[in-house]
Amino acid sequence: MVRVMEGKGVRIRVYTTCPQTKDVAAADYAERVAEVARWSEEAGCHGILVYTDNGIADPWLVAQLIIQSTQALSPLVAVQPVYMTPYAAAKMVATLGYLHGRRVDLNMVAGGFRKDLLSLCDDTAHDDRYVRLVEYAQVVRGLLTSSKPFSFEGTYYSLVNARLEPRLDERLLPDFTVSGSSPAGMAAARALGATAVKYPQPPHREAPDPGAVVAAGIRVGVIARPTDTEAWEVAHERFPADRLGQLTHAVAMSVTDSEWHKQLSAPEDGAPASPDAYWLWPFQNYQTFCPYLVGSYDRVADELRLYLERGFRTFILDIPRSADDLEHANLAFERARSSVAA
Repeated sequence: MVRVMEGKGVRIRVYTTCPQTKDVAAADYAERVAEVARWSEEAGCHGILVYTDNGIADPWLVAQLIIQSTQALSPLVAVQPVYMTPYAAAKMVATLGYLHGRRVDLNMVAGGFRKDLLSLCDDTAHDDRYVRLVEYAQVVRGLLTSSKPFSFEGTYYSLVNARLEPRLDERLLPDFTVSGSSPAGMAAARALGATAVKYPQPPHREAPDPGAVVAAGIRVGVIARPTDTEAWEVAHERFPADRLGQLTHAVAMSVTDSEWHKQLSAPEDGAPASPDAYWLWPFQNYQTFCPYLVGSYDRVADELRLYLERGFRTFILDIPRSADDLEHANLAFERARSSVAA
């Protein structure tokens, strides 16, 4: 199998995404997570994103399962400040590192589903949530890196001489990702030195930013096969039209304050069979939450190459249906990487 991190060309970092409890029967879920994690590791991925929201299992417990099922794969745990204190999050990272000698990366989540936040009596405005997120991550990082009792005084969080035990091996310090789809998100990424991950527009609409001071990534699905015809057959079988999903999507768009939801919903894409590699049909049918790249290895590689040329180096892939999905994606990534100078 081609390894996405090896060979000539620009270096990238690839995460996959963990299945959610709402999509898998309870009796099968643990084994399904372990299986997808093993596929991801065998494909040479750096890590695997673990979602969080009110309707799915706790991401830290799922991360523990991933760690126990793999040798080196890094869970990218979604962290929502409403769910736990920054001290508790830092304690989780340190404890998993202590128990397993493994790294856990952190996907800092400012929003999510608005009704989830309101049900927990959190009506903080969109941009203010990112201010809170920066403080939260600063506290987590400070607790994990300080060899002395740690103090912090902010608008949302305060600590006085807090000590974190067990200590985390500095080689296991987490990387941070933050949504980069809004100005507030980009400001948070800059403040934290985090990777700004966005749900991308088609690559030709993404402006190159060679002088960027923020590491950039995208969240995207990939269906690549030897020919365009084969890829679209898989895509249409996997994501058929769903009228109920379309209505659910429309309702969600009417109440969201998410910048990326609005951006992805803006382009017109009224038919499932698009001639372009960039495909929003699954998103519009409420079947997944990212755009897809669909086509032959060369077609998808051309799209990935354009994203690479615009500075994106981190890719978070959608939940794979099989190990073959990652093998096919790897072939497209390898062609894209080898065509862009390091």
